[in-house]
Amino acid sequence: MKCGFVTILGRPNVGKSTLLNQILGQKIVITTDKAQTTRKRIKGIYTDKSGQIIFVDTPGVHRPLNKLGEFLLDEAKVAVPDADVILFLVDGSEPAGKGDKWIAENILADIKIPVLIVLNKVDLVKKQEKIEENLISYKTLFKENVPVVRISAKTGRNKDTLLANIYKRLPEGENLYPEDIVTEENMRSITEEIIREKILINTKDEIPHSVAVKVEKYEESDDIDRINAIIYCEQKSQKGILIGKGGSLLKTIGTQARAELEKIVEKKVFLGLEVKIEKDWRKKDKILENFGYKSEKN
Repeated sequence: MKCGFVTILGRPNVGKSTLLNQILGQKIVITTDKAQTTRKRIKGIYTDKSGQIIFVDTPGVHRPLNKLGEFLLDEAKVAVPDADVILFLVDGSEPAGKGDKWIAENILADIKIPVLIVLNKVDLVKKQEKIEENLISYKTLFKENVPVVRISAKTGRNKDTLLANIYKRLPEGENLYPEDIVTEENMRSITEEIIREKILINTKDEIPHSVAVKVEKYEESDDIDRINAIIYCEQKSQKGILIGKGGSLLKTIGTQARAELEKIVEKKVFLGLEVKIEKDWRKKDKILENFGYKSEKN
């Protein structure tokens, strides 16, 4: 039996969360086409006859512009030293860019942990020679030869090949989690993320990045879960946009989030949403910590 930790690392929007959901066969991480969709490390636990892989999904690595950005970068960095294997997930539909180079030079350089370059989105490129050109641009970021697996996180193409390559590099060991466990996340944090996902889907410009969600109350019973959550933004104008005309946008966000939560808990959900202003919260350490963005970096 094999068992170990696998960190998924890469630039924003390369498909890290989509890949993890695809491997697990269910959605445990929110996914959108917007940067900073993933803000915290999230464990996804995959178990089969070969053993158990504890995946650690990380925020997209990019240059931080505020305290929240620094937290996101720290979340990616601290997930590296404890990994048994690192998946360097890249967008195979385009050549390596400055962000990929920065990750290779500042996070992955000189580490003793096995690295796999996972070339995602290859299904978007029709010409094979273009894929080969892009592949070479990623391989040249490393001094040594790094193995490559080509996949499509969206369709699941070559998922089994990727898993086989991971297991090959994992240590021997017994499972750390029961077979039916796929994540350590509790329903409060899952609820906050689902609400934030619906905000990301239904808003644009600065709104997605300026929003934080905090569940204030979560009461469970046999037939219904009652949840009250607050959506925090930074400006009065943002609050108006989030509420919408006659409360229309807030109602849409609540309806979509409630429907997804009911599928997860398999019962009725009451979801009460409120919008509040917390000026410049992304720049304040204490507020970030209150919203659950507390760095473990020493």
